[in-house]
Amino acid sequence: MTASKPGRIAVVGSNMVDLVTYITRMPAPGETIEAPDFEIGCGGKGANQAVAAAKLGSAVSMVTKVGDDIFGENTRRNLAQHGIDIRHVETVAGKSSGVAPIFVEASGENSILIVKGANAALLPADVDAAEETLRAADLILMQMEVPRETVIHTVRRAAEWGVRTILNPAPAAADLNVDDLRDLSFLVPNESELALISGLPTGSEDEIAAAARSLIERGIGTVIVTLGGRGARLVTRAGVVPIAPVRVTPVDTTGAGDAFIGAFAHFLAATGEVEGALAQAARYAAHSVTGRGTQKSYATPEAFEAFCRALPPSA
Repeated sequence: MTASKPGRIAVVGSNMVDLVTYITRMPAPGETIEAPDFEIGCGGKGANQAVAAAKLGSAVSMVTKVGDDIFGENTRRNLAQHGIDIRHVETVAGKSSGVAPIFVEASGENSILIVKGANAALLPADVDAAEETLRAADLILMQMEVPRETVIHTVRRAAEWGVRTILNPAPAAADLNVDDLRDLSFLVPNESELALISGLPTGSEDEIAAAARSLIERGIGTVIVTLGGRGARLVTRAGVVPIAPVRVTPVDTTGAGDAFIGAFAHFLAATGEVEGALAQAARYAAHSVTGRGTQKSYATPEAFEAFCRALPPSA
């Protein structure tokens, strides 16, 4: 599946500075151990998804806030270097930029803390100020690393404008009112996020489907449940479609979910094919875990095509 035209994607969301420590194991309380490596990179769910879509060729705009520190200017420069429109990237005086200390184990699994910093200052008024840009988009992407009221406001305004929306509800909260998201086009949670938001168990395939359908019954258009090494499930009123996993040897799983969503948005905006876009997104996310870091592990179209050609025919 190839993109037929560049899509126009807007991201109302977060940016972070990733402080990545590669470890052999987590220290016990009160213990100090040596870690083999450390890197600083640009991240944040919103910025990661924006960069993934931009690297694949979409025209991407970002609505976000940065701090008035050394990280803020670096974030602006990084977004611009990826061709992202930064007209709506604003600096918040007296605030730090968002940071994400990340600990990556030898298996590639990660543990992450986030400090929202300036991301907490992204408000509904900022969405209204960016209306011209947002209503011209094919898709608007959101995450929960910015204030909840901003996400809800964006969903409602996008519905007024007739623009489809994608929400990655991470970090998830049990008190998120699904009724506030009734105009949302696509919700993309993982299993634990789905359980928190729906209040239902997700321990089996049937339970995952039931929990996702409960959200659709409350007004969400489509639910896409990401399951890590088990692929994903596309849940609509018509049924459940499994999205097959792509088997690779992981080096660093940090940012794989963002790679998936950014790629899904890119291919969906370009082709309009939901299932095909999800299959491509699964491949793109699989490629991302074969390299270190978040945004720097995201493939260009050429690298992604080479990766796909090398996959077994069934992948």
